[in-house]
Amino acid sequence: MFVPLARLTRGGLAESWHLGAAAVVAPGGRLLTALGEPDLEIVLRSAAKPFQALPLLLAGGEAAFALDDADLALVCASHSGGDEHADRARALLARGGFAPEALQCGAHPPLGAPEAAALASRGEAPTPLHNNCSGKHAGMLLACRRLDLPAASYLEGEHPLQRRIGELLAAVAGVSGPLRHGVDGCSAPTWQLPLAAGARAYAALADPMAAGLPGEIAAALSRIGKAMAAAPRMVAGEGRFTTALIAATGGRVVGKEGAEGVYGVAVRGPVALGLLLKIADGGERARDTVVLELLRQLGLLSAAEMAELAPYYRPEQRNHRGLLVGEIEPDFELDIP
Repeated sequence: MFVPLARLTRGGLAESWHLGAAAVVAPGGRLLTALGEPDLEIVLRSAAKPFQALPLLLAGGEAAFALDDADLALVCASHSGGDEHADRARALLARGGFAPEALQCGAHPPLGAPEAAALASRGEAPTPLHNNCSGKHAGMLLACRRLDLPAASYLEGEHPLQRRIGELLAAVAGVSGPLRHGVDGCSAPTWQLPLAAGARAYAALADPMAAGLPGEIAAALSRIGKAMAAAPRMVAGEGRFTTALIAATGGRVVGKEGAEGVYGVAVRGPVALGLLLKIADGGERARDTVVLELLRQLGLLSAAEMAELAPYYRPEQRNHRGLLVGEIEPDFELDIP
């Protein structure tokens, strides 16, 4: 089911191992290669966000609410909770006639350490606007407004918006619904898919036209991919791997993290593909290392891009005196046909 993907070394000695599974899919849906079991059922968590934004686009929300790249990127984000993120989420809500109190995602301290420190230094408590999912929830509320759906119950699993999201996710992933779902940390439904099907969804994000989807869905996916590529700070935040990956590749590689060790990648352009990773125990310590090694072995990152992303590739492990005592390193070889 799971295979070794990375290891922690100490003085050159292997100390700990991280297991997981990954699938790589071509835009037409063909499985190119896998590590572990590609049919493994996983929960996408926030890696579903680009697809949860589809109803808003399909309902004409971009024009109706004058949404730009940064707005759409925030709707797909697990953001750091900085002022730039919270202020934009507030502005999105206002365009639909909603107050911040309409958000049902709950509040938590900003994900970004500098952002959390800045908020605390002002003596302010976190609000739902600082929740990393506030953009997604704002997008859902705007979709409800556009579709004339009840907003107070927008997170219920049987709400028409959530049913539509499940249908669209199944379509882009190439599976028959209905999909099973649980409740995410932000209280929205979160969806379960086979690993390869999730990678197929990211392949569709990478090249929507090659996925054989209806034209309007392909166009909406294309718009989402372009927005995330154009506004990497909105997708995550300064100092975060996802923002660094998108920025270092000029938007050619669009990544999206999910909780519990999930990571999706859409490689856009002439060599397009989708990738989905799941770390077995849900840990994030080795996640970025594995994502970069997958892209490196697939020949999808240049030497310059790898150099720019080096801090995330083999993270140094230092002790309490600041001595370099080890690193996290990849521990797999892809079988590339």
